[in-house]
Amino acid sequence: MATPENQTADVAAVAREVEEFVASAGWDQPAQLFALVLTEELLRQEPELAGQLDATASSLTPVAQDELPEGDLAEALGRIAWPDAVVGCAVAQEIIVLPPSAEESLPDDETTDIARLRQAAADHPDRTEARLVAAVLRDGPAACVMRLRGYTAAPEGEPVDEVVEHPDLAPNLVEALRTTFLP
Repeated sequence: MATPENQTADVAAVAREVEEFVASAGWDQPAQLFALVLTEELLRQEPELAGQLDATASSLTPVAQDELPEGDLAEALGRIAWPDAVVGCAVAQEIIVLPPSAEESLPDDETTDIARLRQAAADHPDRTEARLVAAVLRDGPAACVMRLRGYTAAPEGEPVDEVVEHPDLAPNLVEALRTTFLP
């Protein structure tokens, strides 16, 4: 992970790996947090993992953490601090995506609380459920992957998920993850 180009590719690959891991358990899961550690260092400290990890395949290994507390994700992330061995972190969470045209139908007065907004989004007829994974390196780049649930239809009529990748999909979430590395 020496060059910025390698770091960018590595964090993007680990974001995809986390999304695929979470996707393998299906939908309707709570938010999940992962520490990102150097695979080579992990194998040096835990040689018994050699049969499960390939240091040549990826320089980063995601390590699932304890379940996050219920409630506001940003607040939960604000209470996290990582040891030096953790070079990055990733979070996977399910979200509701609305088209821009839906904004006018959402409550927008100053007294609207977040729970009411979330319920309005969940009830909106044009909503799309999605899983968002954001990953950051301690002093490096970020990556985001979003899986849209049943977004398009396959030729057989079965809904299929669409996966979108871009480092700027979730700037607020990326920033919240970066704060976990502040002193």
